[in-house]
Amino acid sequence: MKEAVQRILKNPAYLKLFHWGKLVAITGGAQAIVQGAGLLCGILVIRLLPTQEYAFYTLANTMLGAMAVLGDGGISTGVMALSGKVWMDKEKAGVILATGLDLRKKFAIISLLIATPALMYLLVHHGASWLFVLLITASLVPAFLASLSDSLLEIVPKLNQDILVLQRNQITVSIGRLLLSGISLFIFPFTFIAILASGIPRIYGNIRLRKIAGVFADEHQKPDAQIRNNILDIVKRIMPLSIYYCLSSQITIWLVSLLGSTLSIAQAGALGRLVMLLTLFSILFSTLIIPRFSRLPGISKLLLNKFLLIHLGLIVLCSAIVLIVFIFPEQILLVLGKNYAGLQYELLLNIIAGCVGMISGVSFSLCTSRGYIINPIIAIPINLITLVCCLYFFNISTLRGVLYLNIIVDVIQVIMHFLYGILKIIRINSNLIKNA
Repeated sequence: MKEAVQRILKNPAYLKLFHWGKLVAITGGAQAIVQGAGLLCGILVIRLLPTQEYAFYTLANTMLGAMAVLGDGGISTGVMALSGKVWMDKEKAGVILATGLDLRKKFAIISLLIATPALMYLLVHHGASWLFVLLITASLVPAFLASLSDSLLEIVPKLNQDILVLQRNQITVSIGRLLLSGISLFIFPFTFIAILASGIPRIYGNIRLRKIAGVFADEHQKPDAQIRNNILDIVKRIMPLSIYYCLSSQITIWLVSLLGSTLSIAQAGALGRLVMLLTLFSILFSTLIIPRFSRLPGISKLLLNKFLLIHLGLIVLCSAIVLIVFIFPEQILLVLGKNYAGLQYELLLNIIAGCVGMISGVSFSLCTSRGYIINPIIAIPINLITLVCCLYFFNISTLRGVLYLNIIVDVIQVIMHFLYGILKIIRINSNLIKNA
């Protein structure tokens, strides 16, 4: 019996399963804490800020997200794609990281010049005094500075799968944000205090991230002109898509707000809270799967097998989630309260939309992690045509119409990125033959 157990424990399949189980348990457990702390922090902000202050807070955070997109522009995608090829070389990884950070600083200036006047205008338009406008704008600086580098600094440890230290850092930042928000907002219930309480822990986490990244990337390396050009080539291809996706999500909300009823908007917002639970699975894939796919050697058969296997795993996972919701809709809706008890079908549609959106996001990240970026001239018109057709065929004044629209748009996204990824992987062999 003892010998049989020993054989099982030494079996490569068991060791691989145990390794993945350990990684999923660490990442999943840590993200459960992070998401839970984030949820509690959000509830605190909503409950402690007066209505007008919370409106200012929403505007500021929305603009911060736009600033982060403009400040990145695809730089993190370029750093991931290039670092995946040299992830075991500390010196080369350091050069790529240093170049990416240097580019981020330049993009940040452009982002600030565009976003700051827009934010100040919106705040004044909604009744903020100039003193509060200046305080809110200044309070965004810590979070914005942290956003310039934290996503880049995480790339190197992710590629080396040093997951535990990353999760510890995220937990520390989340708990720090929760404690700081709770203490400060009880005394000073103002928007700029809430934003500072969120941004300061990110600065601390950013300092720790630099030390974590320094283990795998030489922090003393200087930016390289050739690496800069390689990253900018990726930026030129991905920035239009990044800007489009950033704006299109806001356009969708605007259309729903303009044409939909107040009731449908409220119901969509309530059901959206449940879809946020899928964030846990998205983070698992972005932390464990995508970096491993990025660092794979450029062998067509290997990449194709992994690409298909990942998508198969996503489909199985999402099918299981949809099946659970299909069987237990009433029990799940109890979480939202009695006002949403009759939304069983809408709940199912919402979860399907969330799952398809998650598959679309992972498929897009898999492609970009290898530097496979679809031409915006192709992608954006396809998305716009899909959106226009959905607006024509579905009544978006109802919640069901909005959910159907989201599902169709995301399905087209999945098909587009999946087929493009397959095409690029298959072409690897033909490119090798041409270069031989």
